[in-house]
Amino acid sequence: MFFVDTIEVSGLGNRGYLAGGERTAVAVDPPRDVDQVIAAAARRGVRISHVVETHVHNDYVTGGLELARIAGADYLVPAGARVSFERTPVRDGDVTALDTGLALRALATPGHTPHHTSYVLEANGTAVAVFTGGSLLIGTVGRPDLVEPRLTERLARAQHASAHRLAAELPDDTAVLPTHGFGSFCSSSQSEGSDTTIGKEKVSNEALTRDVDSFVADLLAGLDDVPAYYAHMGPANAAGPAPVDLTPPAVADADEIAERLDAGEWVVDLRNRVAFASGHLSGSFNFEVEGQLATYLAWLIPWGKPVTLLAESPAQLAAAQRELVRVGIDRPAAAATGGPADWVREGEAPASFPRGTFADLAGRSTDVVVLDVRRTSERADGYVEGSVHIPVHTLHHRLDEVPDGQVWVHCAGGMRAAIAASLLDASGRDVVAVDDSFDAAEKAGLALGPRDGAEAAKARRSSLTT
Repeated sequence: MFFVDTIEVSGLGNRGYLAGGERTAVAVDPPRDVDQVIAAAARRGVRISHVVETHVHNDYVTGGLELARIAGADYLVPAGARVSFERTPVRDGDVTALDTGLALRALATPGHTPHHTSYVLEANGTAVAVFTGGSLLIGTVGRPDLVEPRLTERLARAQHASAHRLAAELPDDTAVLPTHGFGSFCSSSQSEGSDTTIGKEKVSNEALTRDVDSFVADLLAGLDDVPAYYAHMGPANAAGPAPVDLTPPAVADADEIAERLDAGEWVVDLRNRVAFASGHLSGSFNFEVEGQLATYLAWLIPWGKPVTLLAESPAQLAAAQRELVRVGIDRPAAAATGGPADWVREGEAPASFPRGTFADLAGRSTDVVVLDVRRTSERADGYVEGSVHIPVHTLHHRLDEVPDGQVWVHCAGGMRAAIAASLLDASGRDVVAVDDSFDAAEKAGLALGPRDGAEAAKARRSSLTT
């Protein structure tokens, strides 16, 4: 008997896993907040005997080192990974006994990183699942451009070879359990579906259905922007992350919050975008805790800058802290809960700005500024004619490029438009947040400027340097 439990890290689009038998288990690519992995093991009544990493991660801070210490587990890391802590180096073909009749076999699958390793879960000698990390994903593969630009094409070709190795050596009914691919920017593209097998991937995954040259050419052309904070994740994981502290931050009153704003620190309002637009502390930025908080806050904020969190409840604040430690934003400088009335100084009033739809925009005169904050790859598939394009992750450095006038800012669905609107509002601009799906733009009668395939591919390639 064996089990496999999924540890969802939905904010980052990743998964970790706990797999084992009656007495012991292995944790695969655990998130930094390891308490949820420990709780999963407690529910199963098993001891975590091993913790394994498929690779040195570039998109989040691992909890592997700390989990291994707490559990007294053996910490398995690919031998080729350059790390600064004690671990058990894993090489291709190594077999680790987990429980009665249950073992883990290492398969070298370079591509996402040079040292990437997948782990085959074997029950009584038969492969039942494979933990593929950033190698073979659902319908795609992990991106090969996060290590070193000079290695990108070589690693893309290695991804193709590794996918074929997995397909050749494992039975068709083997469950494929990747770490990336559920919204993570570590995935080379996004596919639908939450589960798959080797057999399913053989007929649907382009790494397994196309020749290497055409696969690599399209893979490289389709790579998207790399979040800026990724540059800090690999070094943190190689050095060995410190334990997390999820205790509540120091409480700030309205005067202290104002002082922090005056000092140039970031004050981040975690409430949903509707509540923020209707009333907020002037100068604060809106990053919804329900959205991709960790990804976009870590992407935009100057690394290491103090951040104060404003939340509507202690539970919302705690959820945000948990999200942020996963990307190395460990301790907020301060925090406050409640609402705008609690965060403004006596005699001051909350700020606000309007929200609208694409239909509202279509009814406006042409003298408004339409700002598109989607990524370059998204805009390549169509855009509002006459709109200005500044991706949200670059906007805070390029506010002076936004033309004068009232700014109607949009993205693909509303979340990033809300972030951008808060940045513009904080800088004193007259802004309207378009809280609508981009699919509604054409239906509203707005003229769209599509690009042809060649231009779209060129845009995607250029996004690698954005």
